[in-house]
Amino acid sequence: MTTLHDPGWRGFASDNYAGVHPEVLAAIAAANGGHQPAYGQDVYTARLQEVIREQFGPRAETYPVFNGTGANVVALTSVLPRWGAVVAADTAHIHTDEAGAPERMTGLKLLTVPTPDGKLTPDLVAREAWGWGDEHRAQPLAVSITQTTEMGTVYSPDEVRAVADFAHERGMAVHMDGSRLWNAAAALGVSFREFTTDAGVDVLSLGGTKNGLLGVEAVVVLDPDRATGLTYLRKLTMQLASKMRFASAQLLALFDDGLGLRAAAHANAMTARLRAALEAGIREGRLPGLAFTQDSPANAIFATLPVAVADRIRERVRFYDWDRARGEVRWMTAWDTTEADVDAFVRVITEELQAHALA
Repeated sequence: MTTLHDPGWRGFASDNYAGVHPEVLAAIAAANGGHQPAYGQDVYTARLQEVIREQFGPRAETYPVFNGTGANVVALTSVLPRWGAVVAADTAHIHTDEAGAPERMTGLKLLTVPTPDGKLTPDLVAREAWGWGDEHRAQPLAVSITQTTEMGTVYSPDEVRAVADFAHERGMAVHMDGSRLWNAAAALGVSFREFTTDAGVDVLSLGGTKNGLLGVEAVVVLDPDRATGLTYLRKLTMQLASKMRFASAQLLALFDDGLGLRAAAHANAMTARLRAALEAGIREGRLPGLAFTQDSPANAIFATLPVAVADRIRERVRFYDWDRARGEVRWMTAWDTTEADVDAFVRVITEELQAHALA
């Protein structure tokens, strides 16, 4: 097939822009010979179950799915009755970027809370965690947190535990949207289990696509007593792959030889390089009008700059506005971002800000 794109083109809009990691492509090819039973009865899915238990605890169960929205819908449905509601940050992906799928597909209600940094706390959850037994109110029976958050910040294990303890004391389940879980693990420098299972998370959406996989995520049930019916929910929500060995082989590749953590750590390091260069430019007065709005522990930078400048930079390097009214933008790095990519982007930002200051 003829290549239709420029393989050297890079952007800073999303880690979804990056391609499939070569080691993942090799894993797909290695799984491709001969026949294997369908719908998860293959040896790769069996091995994945073993690896997930090694990583998350002996009771963990995993269910590969096609995408993050599917993972979140299946996971939340598994912990809620039809009258249940989920407390989430107002920036949560399930609220802002899934076209109403959690509510339309399952009938659940989202109860959102504004947060300054994308992170929920017990006090913030308490704003919507009330009204149990009131037939006029959707029952708040779950909390959903995102790791890393949509604002690029990271929950510590203690912060996860505080939310989970608050929720469990009130009979609520805890879901973690881990679309960038690998970046969080790399940033925290701790095991997955330490900030999921051991911190009180009941069901997890385990990301893969943003870290070099091809259309694969997974639901990981950490407490089977709280999350039930996954065998049926995955099928009825159209998330059951027939040739599941190729999904499982990709997830296995991330755990093999530390590939997932290496890829995520590289993306985080490229963000650190970008931020350090921009901070130096601000200190030296070379980047007039640029400021940061969030910490950048993982692979995202949130910054403000004049809207006209952002538009000119975007003509040269693609990225997204986050809050155009504030002039806030988001810059993201990926597993394949290079130091040269970062340095070239810094030059573009510097040129456009300096040109704007002189205009």
